[in-house]
Amino acid sequence: MAGMASPEDRGRDVVTDPLRDAADTMRAVRDRCVWTQQIDHRALVPYLVEESAELIDAVEDGSRDELREELGDLLWQVLFHAEIASRDAEDPFDIDDVARGLTEKMVRRHPHVFADAVATTPEEVLVHWNAAKAAEKHARTSVLDGVSRHMPSLALAQKLLGKAAIVGLPNPGDPVEPELVEVRLDEDARVRDDPPASEAELGDALLALVVAARASGWDAERALRERLRVLEGEIRGREQTPEAT
Repeated sequence: MAGMASPEDRGRDVVTDPLRDAADTMRAVRDRCVWTQQIDHRALVPYLVEESAELIDAVEDGSRDELREELGDLLWQVLFHAEIASRDAEDPFDIDDVARGLTEKMVRRHPHVFADAVATTPEEVLVHWNAAKAAEKHARTSVLDGVSRHMPSLALAQKLLGKAAIVGLPNPGDPVEPELVEVRLDEDARVRDDPPASEAELGDALLALVVAARASGWDAERALRERLRVLEGEIRGREQTPEAT
């Protein structure tokens, strides 16, 4: 791996590779920073979660500068994990291996771009993607294999509803008409006139709402995040009013 360009080289406008420089910077930090040296993959997970959340904030509610910065912070996490992996005594790999594997996978999953397959609609693209993914993951025995339990609950619910539809599971997995969703919300979840009487019924009500979101092509997790942003604004506004207590 090539070394970083020196300050003198940068001053002469020598062409550099910013991604390579970032990887080299990560290596230097790992070599010389006593805090970084003690971090392993597991210890790094909370920072990955935090940086991912901050990137989502930047995408949904931030400026272009914030988006660029948060993308960089998330990239640093990838470089960090790859650098840790490169020093594994039994099965090392580095950022070049990660990038190479990613490129190969994306080429396989886009035969309509890199081969002679044809896809003229997003649905046809998805067919090619799923076929390539199924070939790669042939050892999987369940549609649930690879679904992370660490996803936020609403996002996981939406993901599992899609998996349920794949295996032909009856409602609430199957897509339904909006008026049928309203009936389900009334009869099954009882969210219109009667609040849930237990946590189990609350779970039914929440799942029914995710069914409604999926039937309309909405993202339940994003919908709640955006509504909570409105609530945050209302709270901050109340704090700034003279009558706030």
